[in-house]
Amino acid sequence: MQKKQIQPFDVIVIGAGPAGYSSAIRCAQLGLKTACIDNWHNEKGRSSLGGTYLNAGCVASLALLESAKIYHSLNHNLKQHGIQADAVTADITLMMQRKNNIIETLSRQIADLFAQHKITCIQAKAKLLNERRVEITPADRSPSSIIGAKHIILATGSSPVDLPGAQIDNAFIIDSGMALNLDAVPKRLAIIGAGVIGLELAGIWSRLGAETILLEAQETFLSMTDQQIAREAYRIYTEQGLELRLGARVISAKKGNKKVTVEYQDSEGTHALRVDKLIVASGRKPNTENLAAAEADLLLDENGYVYVDENCRSNLPGVYAIGDLTLLGPMIAHKGIEEGLFVAEQIAGLHNPINYDLLPSVVFTEPEIAWVGQTEQALRAMGEPIKIGVYPLKATARAQALGQTEGMVKIIAHAETDALLGIHIIGTQASEMIAEAVLAMEFSASSEDLARTIHAHPTLAKALHGAALALKTRFST
Repeated sequence: MQKKQIQPFDVIVIGAGPAGYSSAIRCAQLGLKTACIDNWHNEKGRSSLGGTYLNAGCVASLALLESAKIYHSLNHNLKQHGIQADAVTADITLMMQRKNNIIETLSRQIADLFAQHKITCIQAKAKLLNERRVEITPADRSPSSIIGAKHIILATGSSPVDLPGAQIDNAFIIDSGMALNLDAVPKRLAIIGAGVIGLELAGIWSRLGAETILLEAQETFLSMTDQQIAREAYRIYTEQGLELRLGARVISAKKGNKKVTVEYQDSEGTHALRVDKLIVASGRKPNTENLAAAEADLLLDENGYVYVDENCRSNLPGVYAIGDLTLLGPMIAHKGIEEGLFVAEQIAGLHNPINYDLLPSVVFTEPEIAWVGQTEQALRAMGEPIKIGVYPLKATARAQALGQTEGMVKIIAHAETDALLGIHIIGTQASEMIAEAVLAMEFSASSEDLARTIHAHPTLAKALHGAALALKTRFST
């Protein structure tokens, strides 16, 4: 059967996660006739824009973490405020319902933006045939068709990595997406991977009452963060009740009698762990399988990432890849969003390059971790002359009033030029405070500039001011 040919577009975006929908909207704003193809369906079988980020990732996780924090606070922290509450319980079904309502609201908002900007939204599977054509196969099994465009943007995101020996069944051995849809709190829970995803999931379920054990293959905890911050995080999280087992390489995971037995090795030998649920959170892979026809000759590396240049251009003329599909930066939503905007503007004849060195990173635990720039260990390895200022969050009046005093702000500056090289925060609302740090570094501020910036008092941001002052720079008069 001959495939129907549809009117060509200026731009086709494949994928409606944060990278894809941001790019599609920006393309339309710049006057480009745009289509966005997406195939995400929720557990009810309905289409839902926003990709993993919205439906089974960051936003879903944040919604549940907020509920879990309130529940935990009601049970453990009210007495210090002179408030008493008895028989506080968690209704997991309603908690999940609230999370799903947030997802549906945000997904509708994306659809509304598409409509406002006259973006053609197509619910279908997409396959790149060549640098100008895309085959679309609707979910309702209606005949496939082909659409064309001058430019094609690949933005299909990523999915959890399969772990040999721990086969996902999403009943007892579950992936990170299903971990945000449980209908009850497991009595005993293990998580493979103590990276960002594993820690965020641990923060939810441990606060709701699960005994939570994290199995991390690396010997170093949070190796991508500044190690002074990582050590502080390890101390805080273990005091909160998380059990962190480092250097623990999982050999196998077997189901039996409504339990999971996890076998793992560490420096002391082989161990077995019996839990009610096992979450596999050991990394993500790009969604490039079946994304392009073989004859399209789209160049991928051995791990499935799309080869791109510094402008997100693939080896095919007019075909771009953004977000989790490339190795230009870390797998974080705002990196994908910035690339989506960057590519849209490039197509429209504008050029505003991304500063990958100043992408902020956030771990949405409690307390949160956020950072931008270089770590102390990286700078010392490079032989850079540095000076460091540290300020504890407990020294701020706002943290004391909130009862959230754990954590610190750490600022690293060049010892000779005073240029800001890295800012690292662990503490409540670190994800909000890091914005000031990014702005300061984007405009090439010195630690003196930050110290001379007047901060409202009392605020958590005063800790940034205090860390800048702690560098003991000799200010000119």
